[in-house]
Amino acid sequence: MSEIEDLTADTLARLTPGQVIELLRRHGPGDPRLADLDIDTVARAVDPKRLDDEELAELLTVIARLAADDAHSAHGARFDLGRMDPRNFARIMSRASQRQIDAVMARPELRALVLDEVFRRMAVHFRADRAGDTRGVVHFRITGAATEDGFDRYQVVIEDGRCDVGRGHGGDPRATVTLGPAEFLRLATGNASAPVLFMTGKLKVRGDLGFAAGFLSLFDVPRA
Repeated sequence: MSEIEDLTADTLARLTPGQVIELLRRHGPGDPRLADLDIDTVARAVDPKRLDDEELAELLTVIARLAADDAHSAHGARFDLGRMDPRNFARIMSRASQRQIDAVMARPELRALVLDEVFRRMAVHFRADRAGDTRGVVHFRITGAATEDGFDRYQVVIEDGRCDVGRGHGGDPRATVTLGPAEFLRLATGNASAPVLFMTGKLKVRGDLGFAAGFLSLFDVPRA
């Protein structure tokens, strides 16, 4: 592929997803040709339905590298996944195939990056006005992890109008939710129905079923 002088949103729109990935791989965030790009520009230029099974994982790997390099540059963290607009994140998750998500989750560094980011966003999207005096601890167990018991564990604590999220489990859970990473990502981005996942056995709940059923209503779930 011939060298392109300026990497802009218009440039990316004319390229294939594979070409976008290759160009980003070849340039660092300090390169002046990337001056007009950020995480949302890239997200809008890429449609997972045009990617093969591995290319979404490749794209996220390149973005993670750019973000790590960008954090030490004068440009700021323009490629940090945490800066992606929730609607862009939801769109990518809604259009990603099961195989694409499986490929992302098969790379431990990407699995941790994506799951950590989704749980972090839960605290951001929490609606204290809807919570009232609701109190409770929810333990999440995400299947398919490279751990002894096969779970990545996260905890969400709702108390005093606050939502605190973190890795691991602590405290007495009011509900424990177990589901796969693809189902979790789609649920957290408004692309799946909790009742349907529950009825089909893809989401399992132990503890207070009523509390678990109303849990997502405490958040502004992003839509594509």
